[in-house]
Amino acid sequence: MIGSKRIRFQSQAEDGSVTQLELFFDLVIVFAFTMVTDLAAEETTAKNMLRAVLVLAVMWWVWIAYSWLGNVVKADEGLTRVAMFAAMGGGLIAAITIPEAFHDLPGGWFGPLVFAIAYLVTRMIHVGVFYFASAEDSQLRGQVTRWALGSITIGTTLLVIAAMTEGRVQIALWIAAIAGDMLWTILAGEDWRVNSAGHFAERYGLIIIVALGESIVSIGIGVAGLPISWPIAVGSLLGLAVAGLLWWAYFDVAALAVEHELKHATGQRQIKIARNCYTYWHFPMIVGIIGLSLGLKKVLYYVGDASHHTLKDALYGIPLFALYGGVVLYLIALVGFKHYATGQITVPRVVAAVALLALIPLACALPALASLTLLCAVLVVLIVWETKRYARPREEIRHGAH
Repeated sequence: MIGSKRIRFQSQAEDGSVTQLELFFDLVIVFAFTMVTDLAAEETTAKNMLRAVLVLAVMWWVWIAYSWLGNVVKADEGLTRVAMFAAMGGGLIAAITIPEAFHDLPGGWFGPLVFAIAYLVTRMIHVGVFYFASAEDSQLRGQVTRWALGSITIGTTLLVIAAMTEGRVQIALWIAAIAGDMLWTILAGEDWRVNSAGHFAERYGLIIIVALGESIVSIGIGVAGLPISWPIAVGSLLGLAVAGLLWWAYFDVAALAVEHELKHATGQRQIKIARNCYTYWHFPMIVGIIGLSLGLKKVLYYVGDASHHTLKDALYGIPLFALYGGVVLYLIALVGFKHYATGQITVPRVVAAVALLALIPLACALPALASLTLLCAVLVVLIVWETKRYARPREEIRHGAH
């Protein structure tokens, strides 16, 4: 019987790392991010942007559920492996149905309901595995039960009902489902488990890389089918530089500082850091990166498609706000992420975010390529300033004793 239990579920070790199966699982999320970007780019209106954010929130909730599960039991062992593949199936169907999440397309199944059911399936698989894996941990079993009773009822039921509605009622139900799910997760308690702080931090670092990868993919999609030219080359390299600078802003110090606090925290404090810094503060980071992806896609199309645009054309409206606002949201979320764990406010990032907001009117009057250049320049100044200004604490967190 002991051998049988070991085969069914294997606990994540304290020094555990992200498994290959979890990386494979993330391929579904990569596709979902691409579909969300495409949804946002299809119709650049405020209403459609809201829809894109709501869909992204739902797919985020799928991902974070399995990030917590994989920190309690190894994702690639026993029944958990089978469950992960089944969840991938549900997640993939949901991602494929993103274009129909709010409006059914002619022919085939009823898209909004398919999306809601696929989401329900992935959530039920997660709860089922978590429940049975916690059989010998009464505290965790109680936490899973409390959370599931509210989270599944609110999050999934309202989405199924929303699939049968349209217009403002549909949007309101989506917002209620997501907000209710997130609020209930806070109210349900802090009796979760973080078996491996290193695994947990690594898991969320990898999803940031996945999202930044989508921004690079968007560059390629923006110029797909267009002949290479110097504006395309310059715009692509600037876009890559922006993504790289955002990578630097996260991984150079902030990620290490928060991981250090997560490892050394105990009890409910550790759970709160894991939940608030990672589950919650990472979501606006992801939203910001997807906004950046939309902006980069539009900029590259502007500078590459000479038949519809010239190099003097300015990027304006929602695409420009997505480009600049996405980076602003990312920086502010990074500040909140680090502040909750360490109590420190990274002032230069707040200043950079304010500066970018102030520069939006100027960016609206500049050619699209110049607007992207200006954005990149602000980030370069930020990173160079931080690297020099905080050289000593940076060296300590990166190479000192942890």
